[in-house]
Amino acid sequence: MNDPTLMILAGGVSSRMKRSLLSRVGLDPKLMNEAQSKSKAMLTIGEGKRPFLDYLLLNAREAGYEDVLIVISEKDTSIREYYGAKEMGNEFNGLRISYAVQRIPAGRTKPLGTADAVLQGMNGRQDWQGRKFTVCNGDNLYSRKALLTLLESRYPNAMIDYDREALGFDESRILKFAITQKDDEGFLTAIIEKPTDKEIERSKGKNGTIGVSMNIFRLDYNDAIPYILAVPLHPIREEKELPTAISMMLQQHPRSVYAFPLAERVPDMTSIDDFVTVGDYLSKEFGKFAW
Repeated sequence: MNDPTLMILAGGVSSRMKRSLLSRVGLDPKLMNEAQSKSKAMLTIGEGKRPFLDYLLLNAREAGYEDVLIVISEKDTSIREYYGAKEMGNEFNGLRISYAVQRIPAGRTKPLGTADAVLQGMNGRQDWQGRKFTVCNGDNLYSRKALLTLLESRYPNAMIDYDREALGFDESRILKFAITQKDDEGFLTAIIEKPTDKEIERSKGKNGTIGVSMNIFRLDYNDAIPYILAVPLHPIREEKELPTAISMMLQQHPRSVYAFPLAERVPDMTSIDDFVTVGDYLSKEFGKFAW
């Protein structure tokens, strides 16, 4: 049986979403208050007015995950108030939920990035050593199919390689996503940020698709930890990023990450415009779901 372990990164400060929400006139006062006080993963949305994170956790449970670690911000209390206050062992509708805190270092106003979030999570769950876990963002809604594909993966390390034309985003956003390059057998060879036209052309699959990363991976704890520890700060964003750690692992161990192709929508919570369109999508797909 594969390890039913999932790490959700929900420790970001969500500054873009909050700025866009607070800049709009005439919004629901409850939503305005949530935007100021909660992680964006906890903003209530959809017909059932549930936290966005509920929908991801439902998909995870239905895919077969049981042990969920949520990496949270030191400034946010909304996740613990909703899913349970204990550091480990909170029972929530068939899931066991635990937490790791991503603290903001002195002299900074934001966390150190996704690789640092994963490191804090791995430090908090050292009982996962020798095991595999799926890791994903808390502000994207990954499908049951995507989550199940990684849970059932026979590869030590893997990712979902999304067809960028199927994501449901406008072109201006799609062009900002990092593209993937694979070998003929489907193993990841590179994750490229801000690719050139030539790199995009070389990245096309046999059917002309261009794959992108939406930051969902299946990692072997022991394989990944040396690169999570060693990843440097990005020279411009000054954050430690998970794709950089993956690239470092590929340089040392080619063919160590398999890329599963998938063409489907990935609802994403970045701005107020996303809040409206994602809310409509959730109402249609989930309605007032019951656990």
